[in-house]
Amino acid sequence: MRVEISRILLEQIMTLAAADGREVCGLLLGSDDRIEAIAPAANVAVDPARHFELDPAVLIAAHRAARSGGPRIIGHYHSHPSGITAPSATDAACAAPDGNLWLIVGAGEAALWRAGPGTGVNVHFTKIHLDSE
Repeated sequence: MRVEISRILLEQIMTLAAADGREVCGLLLGSDDRIEAIAPAANVAVDPARHFELDPAVLIAAHRAARSGGPRIIGHYHSHPSGITAPSATDAACAAPDGNLWLIVGAGEAALWRAGPGTGVNVHFTKIHLDSE
């Protein structure tokens, strides 16, 4: 499977991540095969250098906008200041097997993952090819 994102949006996410030594985060908006927009959110985690938690106000506003005909939430992005673009153990513990996209950026790279059902209560992340135009 492939998901498209404009080079401008991908560069915007990479710039946000590079500008902050903590984890940055936000929502991915669009359709199953295309990221059409992002909604940057404040990281309200207790330890934003190691974890992320989306500002609930941004999440609620995005859900309201989608119900009113706006773009739907298809996942989120966040950064790993360590530079590793694979989901961490914390990501796996916090993820739901709902098919949402996880765009993880670090060290000037980006990787896209889909959270799906794993064994038992675990989530399995599948790497998705990210096409930037």
